[in-house]
Amino acid sequence: MIIRFAAGRSSISRIAPKTAIAATALALVLTAASPSAAAGGYTVERVAVLMRHGVRPPTKDPAMPRGVAAQPWPTWETRPGYLTDRGAKAVELVGQADRAAFAREGLLPATGCPATGTIALLSDSDQRTIATGDAWAKGFAPGCAVTNVHKSQDEADPLFGAIQQGLVDYDPKAADAAIAAALPKGGIGAVEALERAHLQRVDSILCGPATASCGVAAERSAVAPAQAGQRPKLTGALDRGSTAAQILLLEYANGKPMADVGWGRATAADVTALGSLHATEFAVLARPKYVAARNVAPIAKILRDALAAPKAGDATVTVVVGHDTNVANLGGLLDLHWTIPGFATDDPAPGGAILLTLLRDAKGARFVRATYRAQPLDSIRALRAGTTTVVLDMPGCGKRADHLCPAATFDRVMAGSTDLLKSR
Repeated sequence: MIIRFAAGRSSISRIAPKTAIAATALALVLTAASPSAAAGGYTVERVAVLMRHGVRPPTKDPAMPRGVAAQPWPTWETRPGYLTDRGAKAVELVGQADRAAFAREGLLPATGCPATGTIALLSDSDQRTIATGDAWAKGFAPGCAVTNVHKSQDEADPLFGAIQQGLVDYDPKAADAAIAAALPKGGIGAVEALERAHLQRVDSILCGPATASCGVAAERSAVAPAQAGQRPKLTGALDRGSTAAQILLLEYANGKPMADVGWGRATAADVTALGSLHATEFAVLARPKYVAARNVAPIAKILRDALAAPKAGDATVTVVVGHDTNVANLGGLLDLHWTIPGFATDDPAPGGAILLTLLRDAKGARFVRATYRAQPLDSIRALRAGTTTVVLDMPGCGKRADHLCPAATFDRVMAGSTDLLKSR
């Protein structure tokens, strides 16, 4: 059973597995679509992409506080938080798949170096995001001079943390109220109850034979009150469970032997199911619109500007490489939901991305199509070529059978975020 927390709604809804299977089947059909079917009879003019970095180790060593797990955590070949070699290779495959997809849609030739200025690539300043941008460019345009724009490594880039960097007006009490309004009856306790089986399974993996001092499920979950200049945070079981679940996913995605994935106590099915804890953390903290619109505002401006009133000399493809929080924020702003094989619903996959594509019909009217593109989890693990793409509804644009949003309507929705930016 997949748990999906729908931001901006009053309850968590449980989605039966057949729903996820149906979404996967649709995605696979779209992946194999012919060029005419992919474009749907429209001319594709621009695409703007917000992408999560690729596979990395845990950001800390040890991965979690001592005592959470009964045994030492598996070792990694890469420094904490850095893109792994395997993660880079997987992202390079994503770049190859994106190039082929964009060529099918007529955005640029299938081979050769894109014309100067055609590709705009911007990455956050962490090593994992810079290296992800470089790997994507290597796959997308091998041997070509695609500039990956970023600040010096580890120099904070305000674009990727607007609340913390003070780029928007932010009221902690309003953030708390927005999160409370998005929770179901019973608040965070009700969310924890829905995730209880997953938390208990996490403990069985962390601890093996039960011990009194091991695991995370016994800690009561809470939403810590927001602070000035800080995004809201979870504490307790849901917070720790989300971290543990993501570590297991990264171990699996990086191709570790199953004996090293959760100390040999986690299965591939566990990795997928427990991803619900990671997705739930974002549903609680990152998707409520008050927080989402503010934290993603500078990135939303880049994406909005990339699709506005195309003119000669504009980049045809704009790619922003950030973090899972950034992707979840944009998903919350636009109320987008996706399922990719191997991942829980709405969980931002390593190397996964929201794509916003500008199309023009025969009469000159413009529309925006939203998709989510990622490698299935087993494809990342096996370094298997190809991605899965799911076409998404944008409820703020009104539901259409073709999933397209009139460009002017889309621009107004994005303005709800970008207009929050302070003048600088």
